[in-house]
Amino acid sequence: MTDETPSTDQAAAAATEDTGPKFAVQRIYLKDLSFETPQGVAAFQKQWQPKVSQDLNTKSSQVGEGVYEVALRLTITVTDGEETIYLIEVEQAGLFTIQGIEGQQLTQVINTTCPSMLFPYARETIDSTLTKGSFPPLMIPPINFDGLFASAVQQAEAKASEEGEPTDAGVSKGDDTTH
Repeated sequence: MTDETPSTDQAAAAATEDTGPKFAVQRIYLKDLSFETPQGVAAFQKQWQPKVSQDLNTKSSQVGEGVYEVALRLTITVTDGEETIYLIEVEQAGLFTIQGIEGQQLTQVINTTCPSMLFPYARETIDSTLTKGSFPPLMIPPINFDGLFASAVQQAEAKASEEGEPTDAGVSKGDDTTH
């Protein structure tokens, strides 16, 4: 019979693995969905020249030790002149385990990596809902969350320097970020 107790080297290797940074997706889910066609059937009975506007917002909160909920809200409004043809709002969320990452690096992961992972799900939900609503698919282009984050950091730093306040060079992990 052999002794199956892990060796000291194996225990040290396991301890080393536990101390490094960790990032994992626990769950991605649809938190909210709203689809409105204020004109009803009249929207299908005329030719229109649509104008598409898009609003993007991220929100995050810590829900447990090293566990964060990040929600990406996309609002698409399609109008013809002053009339709204349709409005769709999707809030795609995810639970992420993030350990061993702190400060500016944590803020960046929450505001760039997490939304980047959620975006394809939100885009597919919008496309699927529009198709079910008998509207043509809407091809939403990819979003550069790293670029948006860098811009938000620059704006926060500029605002802080105007007000004479020190800055932590970023958006805090509990903030809403609108783009």
